[in-house]
Amino acid sequence: MAWHWTLLRAGRFRLDGGSMFGVVPRVLWSRAVEPDGKHRIPIQSNCLLLENGSRTVVIETGFGDKWTDKERSIFDLEHRTIADAVREAGHEPEAIDDVIVTHLHFDHAGGLTLAGDDGAPVPTFPNARIHVQEREWEDALANRSTMTRTYLRSHLDPVAERVEFLDGEKEVCEGLVAWPMPGHTWGHQAIRFQDDKGTVCFPGDVIPTIHHVDPAWNMAYDMLPFTNMESKRALLERAAAEGWRLVLAHEPGAPVVAPVLDESGSAHLATMRGDPA
Repeated sequence: MAWHWTLLRAGRFRLDGGSMFGVVPRVLWSRAVEPDGKHRIPIQSNCLLLENGSRTVVIETGFGDKWTDKERSIFDLEHRTIADAVREAGHEPEAIDDVIVTHLHFDHAGGLTLAGDDGAPVPTFPNARIHVQEREWEDALANRSTMTRTYLRSHLDPVAERVEFLDGEKEVCEGLVAWPMPGHTWGHQAIRFQDDKGTVCFPGDVIPTIHHVDPAWNMAYDMLPFTNMESKRALLERAAAEGWRLVLAHEPGAPVVAPVLDESGSAHLATMRGDPA
């Protein structure tokens, strides 16, 4: 079953460059991406809308709209949500059947809910099933993270009754497969599907931008850095061997890339110009 997909931009924001590149020295990463005066680098919330004639699916939801002016200033959050992007693609949020999130950090799951008329959070996609690894949900509720303000109950509690838990690799619906890809978090997952050109993969924060393809270029946000390196290496090798395209969750430029391995086995990313990016 081939899916038609559309890239959704759910909002620009900025994160600390040192945190985004972990142990990589600033003298190196700043050559690749220039930080602003607050040492932040530009980030995008890339999401996907999938359609196959019978179901309409959203992958990832961005950071949502439930933020104070101070929080917006800290992260330079754009006044934009996944709901805006879905509507621009010709759909109402009520028409979405399934939502899949790679993990539940605020910049990926914040858009599961939006501020209602009274300010209280309400589901963004009221008729959708939400698919997440059970381990990720448990860790989110227990706030198992080195970051104290990334698993937020205001994103999760209003949708709890609509969550369908995954335990390992599973076909969510009609050729749309989610499978564990730990490293960034214990319960992190990736998603793959077929379109009319082959396999497309959304790897989440295992490879957030084009600058994170190198095994050592991991984020300080990663709970399991070495595991993330292993997940990244295995993904790139399989993607290169099988001709996959990847859609990178936080790349602010062209996020649709094709992994290629050189003679030494090192991975490179070629930007794909003909895809919906």
